[in-house]
Amino acid sequence: MKLKKQVTVCGGAIFCVAVFSLYLMLDRVQHDPARRQSVGNFPRSQISVLQNRIEQLEQLLEENHQIISHIKDSVLELTDTGAISPSGHLPFRSANGSWVLPFDGRPTFLSVKPQDCQFALGRRSQTDLQMLDVYSLLSFDNVDGGVWKQGFEITYDLNEWDEEPLQVFVVPHSHNDPGWIKTFEKYYNDQTQHIFNNMVVKLAEDPRRKFIWSEISFFARWWESVDIYKQETMRKLILSGQLEMVTGGWVMTDEANAHYFAMIDQLIEGHQWLERNLGVTPRSGWAVDPFGHSATMPYLLKRANMSSMLIQRVHYSIKKHFAATQSLEFMWRQTWDPESGTDMFCHMMPFYSYDVPHTCGPDPKICCQFDFKRLPGSRVNCPWKVPPRAITDANVAERAGVLLDQYRKKSKLFRSKVLLVPLGDDFRYDKALEWDQQYFNYQKLFNYMNSHPEMHVKAQFATLTDYFNAVYKANGVGQGTRPPDYPVLSGDFFAYADREDHYWSGYYTSRPFYKNLDRVLESHLRGAEVLYSLAVAHARHAGMEGRYPTSDYSLLTDARRNIGLFQHHDAITGTAKEAVVIDYGNRLLRSLVGLERVIINAAHFLVMKNKDIYHFYQTEPFLETDNRRTTQDSLPQRTLIELESSPRYLVLFNPLEQERLCVVTLLVNSARVRVLTEDGQMLPVQLSAQWASAVEMSGEVYQASFMARLPALGLAIFHLYDSADSPMTLRSDTLLRIPGRGSSIRGSDPLPVRSQTADAQLFYIQSQFLMLGFSGTTGLLESIRRKDDPLEVRVQIQFLTYGTRPSKDKSGAYLFLPDGNAKPYSQREAPVVRVVEGPIFAEVVTHYQHFQQTVRIHNVPGVDGLSLDITTMVDIRDQNNKELAMRLVTDIQSEDTFYTDLNGFQIQPRRFFQKLPLQANFYPMPTMAYIQDSQYRLTLHTAQALGVSSLASGQLEVILDRRLMQDDNRGLGQGLKDNKRTANRFRLLLERRSNGGKPVDSRPVSFPSLLSHMTSAILNHEVLALPVLPRKHGVPPLRTFAPLAGTLPCDFHLLNLRSIQSPQDAHSPSPFTALLLHRLGLDCGLEAQNPGFNCTTTQGQLPISGLFRGLDLQLLQPMSLSLMHSQPPLSNDSSISLEPMEISAYKLKLC
Repeated sequence: MKLKKQVTVCGGAIFCVAVFSLYLMLDRVQHDPARRQSVGNFPRSQISVLQNRIEQLEQLLEENHQIISHIKDSVLELTDTGAISPSGHLPFRSANGSWVLPFDGRPTFLSVKPQDCQFALGRRSQTDLQMLDVYSLLSFDNVDGGVWKQGFEITYDLNEWDEEPLQVFVVPHSHNDPGWIKTFEKYYNDQTQHIFNNMVVKLAEDPRRKFIWSEISFFARWWESVDIYKQETMRKLILSGQLEMVTGGWVMTDEANAHYFAMIDQLIEGHQWLERNLGVTPRSGWAVDPFGHSATMPYLLKRANMSSMLIQRVHYSIKKHFAATQSLEFMWRQTWDPESGTDMFCHMMPFYSYDVPHTCGPDPKICCQFDFKRLPGSRVNCPWKVPPRAITDANVAERAGVLLDQYRKKSKLFRSKVLLVPLGDDFRYDKALEWDQQYFNYQKLFNYMNSHPEMHVKAQFATLTDYFNAVYKANGVGQGTRPPDYPVLSGDFFAYADREDHYWSGYYTSRPFYKNLDRVLESHLRGAEVLYSLAVAHARHAGMEGRYPTSDYSLLTDARRNIGLFQHHDAITGTAKEAVVIDYGNRLLRSLVGLERVIINAAHFLVMKNKDIYHFYQTEPFLETDNRRTTQDSLPQRTLIELESSPRYLVLFNPLEQERLCVVTLLVNSARVRVLTEDGQMLPVQLSAQWASAVEMSGEVYQASFMARLPALGLAIFHLYDSADSPMTLRSDTLLRIPGRGSSIRGSDPLPVRSQTADAQLFYIQSQFLMLGFSGTTGLLESIRRKDDPLEVRVQIQFLTYGTRPSKDKSGAYLFLPDGNAKPYSQREAPVVRVVEGPIFAEVVTHYQHFQQTVRIHNVPGVDGLSLDITTMVDIRDQNNKELAMRLVTDIQSEDTFYTDLNGFQIQPRRFFQKLPLQANFYPMPTMAYIQDSQYRLTLHTAQALGVSSLASGQLEVILDRRLMQDDNRGLGQGLKDNKRTANRFRLLLERRSNGGKPVDSRPVSFPSLLSHMTSAILNHEVLALPVLPRKHGVPPLRTFAPLAGTLPCDFHLLNLRSIQSPQDAHSPSPFTALLLHRLGLDCGLEAQNPGFNCTTTQGQLPISGLFRGLDLQLLQPMSLSLMHSQPPLSNDSSISLEPMEISAYKLKLC
């Protein structure tokens, strides 16, 4: 009877919602001025007006249908599962064993327009060189090529340059690592400052001298320490074209592990510094040392308005192939580009290294003789035993002839008669003597060549852009335009090998602790930028700018620069000396503390109900953070919230641009916890133990987990009490599976614990959406079944270890040189397994000697409840020359194809090649990797960059940590012996293909689903819990802060909302804010799941004027990605439009 009554009530509710929704739709069509305005755009006839109104009504009917369908499904699920509370109140356990929570009461829908799905299915422009095809074509045989060991013999005819002389552009450079063997500061003090001090003197001596510089972190450090005279001299050298800033990023970023948020941010920081201090705009990219190259980089440089770029570290077999086909210069196009709008002109250096022996031509023995720093008497000599000779009148003819022969041979590898010859190496030109040695000797050679017409050569010092301009001119095209017959390439250049089978795939995982810390910092920086920008704008709007701590801007600047510094290709890569790693770690920790302060101060202002009583006290923070790190190499510790009978207030910050329904877990001192929303609604709470070890609880400390709905980019208020009356607080059911004849273990009241002897039988945990099977023997995951799918899918987690070779060449920080296939991880005793179940979440925690794995599922509707939350705590500090891997084994028929992301920006299909060694088949995985077949896709999302592969059909394998006892002979001089206890965090998502949605694996392009994008976002941008500190005189009234008046289309990612620096005061913000948006590419061929919030797409349209609640938009100006180049402002009521995959930047003025 009670069941019938409740179904009747729910049915009536559906009818009411339907009628009311139709009424609202008709009302909106009649009265919505925006809609009337859009109708007015088509005044040709009454028919077109009517047609538009019908289309609007159809769209609204579709949205209404989605809402009603969701309510209906929820009611049916409640009735089908017997999920009607026997006692009339929730939460409770249904007949099938899963917990049911109180009805959320906020029906949500997913409405993706068909047009927004077409991009993934649309045609792609044809390219001449697709890197997957190149890999299939090459034999990777490493034949001895003679003097050019990894190439071939080059010949030429003497008269080839009679009609068009060879133009040689010698580009002096100095590669300065902002940390590697020495710390950033030590390098600066010992070497880099002397390079700049000599530069201002030596370049000024002769206007024909040129130089290029890349790392703005070092340049800014020098600039801010010298007098105005040196600054002005340097400015003149730059403005005259003698010194060129290339790329202009804060660092020369790593391209394998770095996330595109940080790659863009360090580029903005460098470019903004250049614009403010020098007024120069970089035109060309220069990346000679990153260990492999990502296709993301040309896209970012193109969006920053650069026209050309150079790369160096590419697999020697690919260099040889490209050299043989004169394809070393090409237009680099994004795989997803349907036209040619993303094309970037790229020059690939042909030889082994960027040092002088490998840049003048194919024979390093000869080129070394023209590195005049190595003249006899120098500390540096030529390994080929033939030293350079100073150029004199007596030998200049012979020397010029020898050098020209190398120039000619190198030029034969390119399509134009314009040749680039870099002249430099690591930390070169730090002594005045070297400037004289290189410039005087080369000038004599140039003078001789240029004064002898029969040599048919014109040689000179140049900058990088001088060279590129000459190439464009020789081909009769404009800057950045494709020269006739030059190839178009798509794809990337991983994995890199510099010789033999020495693949640089180890650094994808090296020092994973810091790779994870980096991503925590990036999320905090983005969150702090957004809240700070909004707080300053609201303070300005309220006329309270003087009362808000805008000086926090200097903390943002410090964090931008320290995170930027860590993107350097010896920092995030894990390839620096131990002391340097500690220096990076201390910088990151300092910035994390600073960012937490920015977030706390902004949140304090924004949640105040009455801003008039707002006061900022530096020494009395209003809020605290939920967790703290005591040292740079320690894991975060949760803050214990002390509860009382009077309320403790909690502010939750959602850094995502979409509303969020999620599980929040806090540490409290009372089992009688009660949680209320801002408007007094009591929430279900799951109370769990805090565990000190596998079998021992922490007394008087409890985990309280509850479901929270949080506004997009917003701050929500919750009340916490210690209350005897807490009917919605339910204890977790905890079972310890003890190996062998383990003694029974009792939990302390009020959290009883059961224990049993482990057996080999599978056991399960479940939520309303998922059922997971676990091995009774290993305690590890065996299967996943989605509740809407009758099939149980095998997804088995295994742990394995790799050793290193017994030969001379072994694995190290850079190289992965395993001793064969991985061996199963084993330990003598079976693991202790803890199974926790409750209304909010269920989890299995498995304790092994070197790792502890937690697999958790959340019992909440939407994104948070549709994937497995996996944390693997790794500690291999007692191991020698071992690498720990986690392998997923499934029945998915993925064959030899798998997919990894590039920088969190795009997906790159990969293929397992049997012809390549095992280590060559590993790739970087900054945010995700997946395998798929015609039925399923399995995606492993990650919160830290790691190395990944698929070594057999249906498998995904990720390297979790590496402990290596020796150097791998790439200059570091150390192994990897400073391992930390590291938390590797993942989300595992199993998706089913729609009927007829078979993937086309042969295509060189793939995209995540919308659910996959959202899963990655919740993993990488956790909710920040900010408890309000108790105050003597009570807490003033607080209210939820929801900054967005509308919703962003759910295929838009708000990449940043970054306050722009004041031109007058480097420590203060200007009135302008940079809005960076990325429109995601979607694969709609996977079954759509309800995301837990209203999700619609708009074909890339977004009106900005009404986006931010309570703020007026006074400027909307499109900008280049690094904010250096502006377009005319748009009218303030304009909608902006983004194509799929497009990243765009806008300058806003919000008041």
